[in-house]
Amino acid sequence: MKIKGAKIPPSLNALLVLFAIAAVSLPGAARAQSNLLANPNLIKGGGNSPDAWQTQAWQEGPEYSTYVWNHQEGKPGELSVTNIKPNDARWVQALNLSPGWYHFSADLRAQNVGTNATGASLSIMEDGITSPDLKGTTDWKRVGFYLKVGPKGADLELACRIGGFGSLNTGTVFCRNIEMQRVAAPPAGAQSLFDLDQIRKESAETPIGSRWTLVATFLFLIALSVFGWRTFGQTIAPQKTEEQPVKRASNR
Repeated sequence: MKIKGAKIPPSLNALLVLFAIAAVSLPGAARAQSNLLANPNLIKGGGNSPDAWQTQAWQEGPEYSTYVWNHQEGKPGELSVTNIKPNDARWVQALNLSPGWYHFSADLRAQNVGTNATGASLSIMEDGITSPDLKGTTDWKRVGFYLKVGPKGADLELACRIGGFGSLNTGTVFCRNIEMQRVAAPPAGAQSLFDLDQIRKESAETPIGSRWTLVATFLFLIALSVFGWRTFGQTIAPQKTEEQPVKRASNR
């Protein structure tokens, strides 16, 4: 490296070169460190079992779904799920999240995925928290979503998935370059935003009717019971027979 009009000692020149290399490589390192998933590049593991990832399905058994971990030694791998029969099947990773916003993303590819049910997606195993789904046969596509976790944190499962709850499908999903990043907030205009606490609140079971409705129902049942007892109790109760006067023999 040369600076016009000045001579730089060789040692300083070498140092500047090192700084330049570091400046170029730091952004990539920062991106790698910001990925909070375990084994996100699907490099570690053995056999057909990548570390930190497990399989799940609505219907278990190879006649319904098969799972493959495609990988080569030291190179990023990919996951695939094939539903032979209609099913909701996935590779999942368990997560323990602290409060705040998160961005989940992955490269997905669909193959022969049915168009009449939920397709291939990256999703959280909670009601409706999912990326846009892919159907038919597609090229690789980057998909994702933003999730807000409330002040108490949350235990969740992230899924590379084909099919959905009550929406079973066939076909194959391929999934790679999976990321979970903490963000201060979603950028302006971001799509697929989810608030976990709000979703859980809306899906929680609620009492049927108000407190006054329950009281009124209780009083109605009491009144009905009393009416029934007075009406049917008198009918069922044995009728008393009129006592006949006892004739006493007269002494004559």
